[in-house]
Amino acid sequence: MTDKKKVILNSIFLITVFSLTMYFVFRGKDIGDILEAVREADGRYLILSLVCVVLFIIGESVIIFYMMRTLGAGVKMSHCALYSFVGFFFSCITPSASGGQPMQIYYMKKDRLPVPVTTLVLMIVTITYKAVLVFIGVLLCLFGRDFVGSYLGDMMWVFYLGVALNVFCVTLMMILVFAPGLAKWLMVTGHTVLERLHIMKHKESRLEKLTESMDVYHETASFWAGHKRVILNVFLLTIVQRCILFTVTYWVYRSLGLHSYGIITITLLQSVISVSVDMLPLPGGMGISETLYMAMFVPVFGELMLPSMLLSRGISYYGQMMISAVMTCVAHLVIGRNVKKKKERFTC
Repeated sequence: MTDKKKVILNSIFLITVFSLTMYFVFRGKDIGDILEAVREADGRYLILSLVCVVLFIIGESVIIFYMMRTLGAGVKMSHCALYSFVGFFFSCITPSASGGQPMQIYYMKKDRLPVPVTTLVLMIVTITYKAVLVFIGVLLCLFGRDFVGSYLGDMMWVFYLGVALNVFCVTLMMILVFAPGLAKWLMVTGHTVLERLHIMKHKESRLEKLTESMDVYHETASFWAGHKRVILNVFLLTIVQRCILFTVTYWVYRSLGLHSYGIITITLLQSVISVSVDMLPLPGGMGISETLYMAMFVPVFGELMLPSMLLSRGISYYGQMMISAVMTCVAHLVIGRNVKKKKERFTC
């Protein structure tokens, strides 16, 4: 019942945010003209942008498959792809993408993969995923501040906030991984403070689970120390994976018959939006992503800015969510099926 309530609440939250976003973005605009511009877009470039979305998702599955094989876990590439679709679907519909990895672990467990291995792999995927955003954000702060500022203007503070939140998140993860003693002390102390402030009820079982969870981070540190080349490869693969998704806006740009701006400029601008909104507690950065898009891309798209946003966000976020939703249904039907068949044969 608790899980069902969470699904219902998340769905209501998603629909509410989506409705408000559409209202404020398209309020007072001629929807007919916008849809006409969308209909006239070159379908070849739109198909290419959808391919980029799929490649982005498959990119994570390649990383999961690579790391699972490194750890000696027998897993199919097709199932790794399904894990990724599941992860991205639940990340799309939950605030701060919080629902993705728990569901991936659930389906990996159905595949009889050891939970410590799956948790370790997904922990490293998360760290590198965030680290790439930090890498891009810090580089832009150091060498592209004027470039970003010329497009963001008064919204520059959102970019700085996004960089700061991502740096904080990655730093915290690094402390958890490489300073388990300090991390354990921080967690236990924080837990004690919350109990004394009566924000949380006292439960010994909760503290035990918190202490046990720290072992995962210790295992991550051990893997990191012994597989530096693997970590570097995962980081490089993640850079490619994320950049593929950032190019969607460029292919939308070309689909609308525009060609004054190059792929590097538009890809960098889209990366700024991702860095800015990734850590905000909104599903897919909904609302703030559209606001930043409208602030940054006016010089690029001009009068076609709203049609471009409808296509770009429609493909990179909503398209990703719909594709992942379909494949999540496939995962539900496929994963664990062979295990069940084996059990039935054994019972007979």
